[in-house]
Amino acid sequence: MDFQRKKRFTNISIALIFLFGGIEYAVILPTIWDYLRTLHAEPYFLGLGLSAFSFSGLLSGPLFGQWSDRTGHTKAIILFANVFEITGNFMYFLGVSKWLLLASRFVAGIGTGVGASIFGYLTRTTSSAERASVFAAVMACRQVGLLIGPACNLFLRFCNFKLGPFEVNRFTAPGLFMCILWGLLQLLVVFLYNDLPSSYSADSETAPLVQPNCAETAEYGSINDTEEATVPSPSQKREEDSASESSSENLNTLKEYLREEVVVVLAAQFITFFNQTALETMVTPITQRYFNFGELENSLMYFLCGVEVIAGFFFVRCLSSKISDSVILVLGLVILNASCIWCLVFLANPKGSFMLLLMEFITGVFLQVLGLPFVAVSQVSLFSKITAEKTQGFSHGLRRSIGGLATILGPLWAGGLTANLYIMLGVMMGLLTLLTVMVSLSYSKLVEPCSRHPCEDRN
Repeated sequence: MDFQRKKRFTNISIALIFLFGGIEYAVILPTIWDYLRTLHAEPYFLGLGLSAFSFSGLLSGPLFGQWSDRTGHTKAIILFANVFEITGNFMYFLGVSKWLLLASRFVAGIGTGVGASIFGYLTRTTSSAERASVFAAVMACRQVGLLIGPACNLFLRFCNFKLGPFEVNRFTAPGLFMCILWGLLQLLVVFLYNDLPSSYSADSETAPLVQPNCAETAEYGSINDTEEATVPSPSQKREEDSASESSSENLNTLKEYLREEVVVVLAAQFITFFNQTALETMVTPITQRYFNFGELENSLMYFLCGVEVIAGFFFVRCLSSKISDSVILVLGLVILNASCIWCLVFLANPKGSFMLLLMEFITGVFLQVLGLPFVAVSQVSLFSKITAEKTQGFSHGLRRSIGGLATILGPLWAGGLTANLYIMLGVMMGLLTLLTVMVSLSYSKLVEPCSRHPCEDRN
């Protein structure tokens, strides 16, 4: 099999992983509360079940990322992570008790941590110019899954038969359905996925991200790396023992993630996902209170938002070839700030006719959904360029963990303030303002540092 065919099959496998992740979220979420009620679960178990899925992914992401950094391979990691997805969804299908259901979401969430390894792989096998478009396509696959999921529920809700001693109904069918999908994906990964070589030479993989002969980037972020970039003499190398090397490596890793530009991008990850999940939590109570929306109307609204997000990702994919990641990030922040201001002015204490309120609500949601792809794609692409290539797996695991923490805290914050929208939206506006100031002050550093090859070309 030639290289291009291997790459195509590998990309298809990656697309299916994110597609199935979106489908799983969309088929489980609508029925999990009713499922828990049949098992006599207390109301707080809904929050526990949703948080357990995010929490286990938050923990497993850096571990899977570190694994891929050390081995340079992702196929075995994907196969291992899929075992957790298959097991967790089978446990969900069994549904013996509320505790098993809670454990099933925790186990399935472990499998989502493989996304860190995949983003690390994509960073190593793509050039800086094409990276944003690749990330946008991968993220769009998950959004497509979120649209397909509700369609799957249309036939899963009619399931009513027995499979041996187990009952397959509209509550247990989503678990069995996802178990089968992840099982099929396991076979596809075995036969189609290939660990392709890095797009860089072996020398460039081990080289420092910034070279001392690059005058404009001699100061890497907010930390002066002159001392680190100095090549020690052979006698000095012999004097270093393994303990000091390990200590130095750990210190360098810590300093890398405390650099100004890295902190700004991680802040963008947290604040964007915090605000997004907080608004998602707020939307349903608002539509029910002011518009009397039911399940059908809310489903249609989420479907249209999904279409807009997918269109946004592909628009950003096209845009990324013409303008830089930092400009895309700024555009996204402008749109999100406009959305938050709009919601604060018109939705915190809505007044007027039904049609006027509906138009105000649609405008606020449209702006929020429009800005999300701009910030999401640009900050992932930027993060991959300002962190070391050899630790991309762990770096993306850390980034995704911070995003996972935001998806846990966002709903918790908004859930208790649906009747106090001024406070909820005011805090969200404050966070966005803080992020905008951080990006403005650090804008000149939100670029890819001078790599080895351009520096050598100057010489």
